[in-house]
Amino acid sequence: MGALRVKNFGGGVIVFWKPPSVNQTLTPQTPKHKKYMNALHDTEPRWFAVLTRAKCEKFVQRALTKKGIHAYVPLLRMLRRYTRSTRMTEKPIITGYVFVKITRADYLTVLETENAAGFVRFDKDLSAIPEAEIEILRRVALEDGLDVAVVPGFLAEGDPVEISGGALTGLRGRIVKTEGKRRFQVVLEQLGYSLLITVDAVFLGRVS
Repeated sequence: MGALRVKNFGGGVIVFWKPPSVNQTLTPQTPKHKKYMNALHDTEPRWFAVLTRAKCEKFVQRALTKKGIHAYVPLLRMLRRYTRSTRMTEKPIITGYVFVKITRADYLTVLETENAAGFVRFDKDLSAIPEAEIEILRRVALEDGLDVAVVPGFLAEGDPVEISGGALTGLRGRIVKTEGKRRFQVVLEQLGYSLLITVDAVFLGRVS
């Protein structure tokens, strides 16, 4: 997966992502008698991640929308320079994923959508994604021209801080050190990745 290099308010965002494939078991020691969780609800719409075929995120989102399904693809906007012009383009923050907000009745409708490969499961559990984690993705997507790469893994936690400037004002996380630099990390536990943001120190305040 590639990396985009465009600076923004003195830094950028790196998304640490460890994507489970459809029906992939993340814990091999899971007992055979375990009853797997299904977070679908009869009346309360909840967020779930859906895996798509390569470069089909927008296609699947449009198809789901036409079916009346609430579908969302977090996109980053970036300026591409060509020989004779420049153009603003969009790229999914998490390649191959569409997020849907559905009830139990919508489950098969999503699975039957063209180029949708299936729901993302964690240790075979169909787990709902907290609204707060979707909201963080929305806020990151509002920032044009961010430096983003998708790589596996989490980092150790450090000092708790809060961003006090820009579109991400109020976002809380922890300071971590990578490659000799201090960066701002927000862990999205249910999705299994971290947002690692390079932020000018002037925009960071310690949280007591």
